Amino acid sequence: MQIKEVNVRKMKMTMKHPFTTSFGTFQEKDFLLLEVKDELGNSGWGESVAFHSPWYSEETVETNLHMIRDFLAPLVLEGEIGHPDEVSERFANLRKNNMAKSTVEGAIWDLYAKRNGMTLAEALGGKSERIEVGISIGINENMDALVETVRGFIEEGYKRIKVKIKPGFDVEVMRELRKQFPDMPMMADANSAYRLEDLGVLKQLDEFGLMMIEQPLASDDIIDHAKLQSELKTPICLDESIHSLEDARKAVELGSTKIINIKIGRVGGLTEAKKIHDYCLAQDIPVWCGGMLESGIGRAHNVALTTLPNFVMPGDTAGSSRYWEEDVITPEVTVEDGFITVPTEHGIGYGINQEALDRFTVEKWQFKN
Repeated sequence: MQIKEVNVRKMKMTMKHPFTTSFGTFQEKDFLLLEVKDELGNSGWGESVAFHSPWYSEETVETNLHMIRDFLAPLVLEGEIGHPDEVSERFANLRKNNMAKSTVEGAIWDLYAKRNGMTLAEALGGKSERIEVGISIGINENMDALVETVRGFIEEGYKRIKVKIKPGFDVEVMRELRKQFPDMPMMADANSAYRLEDLGVLKQLDEFGLMMIEQPLASDDIIDHAKLQSELKTPICLDESIHSLEDARKAVELGSTKIINIKIGRVGGLTEAKKIHDYCLAQDIPVWCGGMLESGIGRAHNVALTTLPNFVMPGDTAGSSRYWEEDVITPEVTVEDGFITVPTEHGIGYGINQEALDRFTVEKWQFKN
């Protein structure tokens, strides 16, 4: 395929409810959507998961725009692309900036699947016809309200509850939730809020039979996580520490993690995500797909990735209505009894809601060869 156009939109969408983590609270979501068009007029779509501020990683909406405009778009406009795996090879000399790379690569994966009459899941080698879904719940220091929020999602059929924690909002919170919901699969996500000297607090979480504690220590650490895992019964899941197959290999060999959260944007795209999946499958390390508060386009990529066989734990890919009054895809992603049915249309499997897309667009750029 020959990429003839790269179209970028800066979007602004308001979430239905504020979302709070150990980083902070926000409700307005600024992000980029990217469309590639080929010589036949076909298009593919990708989404940047970078936030407007560098709290999750060093990348932001503006740095992603800079990378796409000045480096990545020119590279994909040069010459033919036989397979999406070649995109990461073209980007290999550019260090990091994984979320920007993933935005472009994801659009080309969508285009490739459409050109070849496949769903994106099929193009990746996925087999599942439906995927299990969990829910991620932000920090809410009103315990009664938090309990009722969890109860509501359990009644909706979600298969796993993830609760954000931070120092001072951890042990007693999980104790109360386990008391209220003794049989519900549950995990705690710390978003790097703790240090090794907090071992005493983190060890107390062992009593609650959690599926995992996600990323308790620093985002760039795998050494201290190995020390911590040796002291805990609860599996540690790494998120922010894993940016590549090499990171995954080192963390597994060191004993730093027993579970890995694969986020497409964090690892630089679907090609690298699949490599990590395949390695973890061979090492008997289960994986699941984390969410980044995506619109429907990014959510559709997550659904496709999760059809691979080692995604054996429910991911954060909740339905569109969990976050948005109206999404930019049609039909929207829906959850029924804790499952999402994998779409059967070619590519990401969802159409574009053009009216909503235009309404939420605040700025546009086009790059052509």
